[in-house]
Amino acid sequence: MDYNFKDFFTNLNLYALIDFVILAIVLVVMVLFFVYKHNVKVLILLLAGVVLELAVQILADFVGGAVLQLAQYILHYVVIFGLVTACVVYQSDFKNIFQKVSSSKNVDIPGSDDELRDATAEILTACQDMAKQDVGAIIIIDSVGDIHDNILDTGTRLGATLSAALLESIFNTKAPLHDGAVIVRGNKIVAAGCFLTLTQRNVNKEMGTRHRAAIGITEETDVLSIVVSEETGIISVVKHGEIKRYMTMDKLKDEIEDAYNISPTAIANRTSQKKKRKKRRTGRFVD
Repeated sequence: MDYNFKDFFTNLNLYALIDFVILAIVLVVMVLFFVYKHNVKVLILLLAGVVLELAVQILADFVGGAVLQLAQYILHYVVIFGLVTACVVYQSDFKNIFQKVSSSKNVDIPGSDDELRDATAEILTACQDMAKQDVGAIIIIDSVGDIHDNILDTGTRLGATLSAALLESIFNTKAPLHDGAVIVRGNKIVAAGCFLTLTQRNVNKEMGTRHRAAIGITEETDVLSIVVSEETGIISVVKHGEIKRYMTMDKLKDEIEDAYNISPTAIANRTSQKKKRKKRRTGRFVD
């Protein structure tokens, strides 16, 4: 499409203001997306191509006549190529975004507080045993139903009650599902052998595919990832893309309880909220 930027800048009006607002929104969305993906270099390359094309087009319009037509033609298709390439590279991210927008979180998270405490103890036992035996594992605790079906479908659906023995049998090197991740909701193992998108960030060379997958899933969803290193037996946890290594059992217990919302602080907050709701209903304080 051919634009006459000379007329645009010499006849600024309300519609031009709307154009600038739309442009600003698009730029903000692009910046946020690439900053979130920790890949600002791609954003800079795309913006450089767009700015160069606009500069050539504006110069041609103000000079007048058929000038720089070859440069305009080449730059136009270079920008299109860059945008299409970015869409292909980040197609899984766009898919996740559309799924989050189109779907609501109505996932039933099974387990009472007591059952979640039992599940916490089972995870701790399994992680401790696997760490001692240098068995690699990746456990994803999805306490809000943020993991979508497209990830669950990469593995095998189980729906089994969580236990240390089951976790250890899944990650046994001779088991068919040991290479993937286990997805846990409440006191249930929802799926095993699931494949996750790896983070694009530069990570410590000591950390392998499991760690990259654990970081990647927490960059996209609100989950807690637990990783047991096959090489060193080191236990790590990841949340919101930030990894904590060398976890002791006490620290790991605190992280899992926070994820399950059953830590002392979380329980106190829930109790306080219940009292406030009851107060609003009855119109008086409740001790």
